[in-house]
Amino acid sequence: MLLLDRYFLSVPALEKLNKLNSADGHLLHILTKAKMSCVTYTKPIHKKGKGRPCKKGDSIKLKELFESAKDKFTESKIELYGKEEAVQYLCINLLWGQKLYQELRFVLVKYKERNAILVTTKLDFEPEKIIRLYSYRFKIECTFRELRQLIGGFSYQFWCNNMPKLNNYTKKHQPQLVERITSKEVQKKILSTLDAIEGYVMFTSIAMGLLQIISLKFSKDINTRTFRFLRTKSKTVVSEATVACYLRKSIFSVIEKYNRFSISRIIKEKQVDPFFHEDRLAS
Repeated sequence: MLLLDRYFLSVPALEKLNKLNSADGHLLHILTKAKMSCVTYTKPIHKKGKGRPCKKGDSIKLKELFESAKDKFTESKIELYGKEEAVQYLCINLLWGQKLYQELRFVLVKYKERNAILVTTKLDFEPEKIIRLYSYRFKIECTFRELRQLIGGFSYQFWCNNMPKLNNYTKKHQPQLVERITSKEVQKKILSTLDAIEGYVMFTSIAMGLLQIISLKFSKDINTRTFRFLRTKSKTVVSEATVACYLRKSIFSVIEKYNRFSISRIIKEKQVDPFFHEDRLAS
């Protein structure tokens, strides 16, 4: 189950997903959010006689169901953001996608005077689980914020002079600027640049994961009073920023204390002797 942004509810994304599932033999589902202007269709009624069978039935604007079908909503208490909240929802399977008309499961949600439409490709998924899982997107956004501000995960500055600038006004039938490049050497340089960008983001993601693991498992061993001023200690689990600050303050003493570890030996081998460096500059 992939928890995705609203951007990924599109016909090309669903076609790619269906192709992937049929080719690899795996069953991959997505859970995302639909726009309030989403238009769906009922299943077609097959009639006897000549003519091409219908692919869809009557159209339904999901936004209107919040009023017209408000008596059919079910109220339940679901754990959202660490608390039990009262939520009203209506679950219905309908067809969606122009010229695709794939059956999806839609869950209309009323939560604190706000309405939302959740959707998944798993047609038998319980609606309460759908709502609870989508609430985890808040944690994803927090992770992106820490990855950007704390780790600098998107602060890469890799560029290639042969890489063409993007043109947002390129029409669909026109080939992209990158596709017009035929030189093998230029293609190789562009690919190496993209590899550097992806590698940088991947390493920062790994660093972010290590900070979160340390935060979850070793919060009791981190004494924040010795290196960071916190006005109010609100949670038992320290933040990623606190762990990063702790490592900056104590990384050298930890390496010296546990010098038998492999990572300590690797770091020491990579370090430059400051006295040797000064002698070399003097010469």
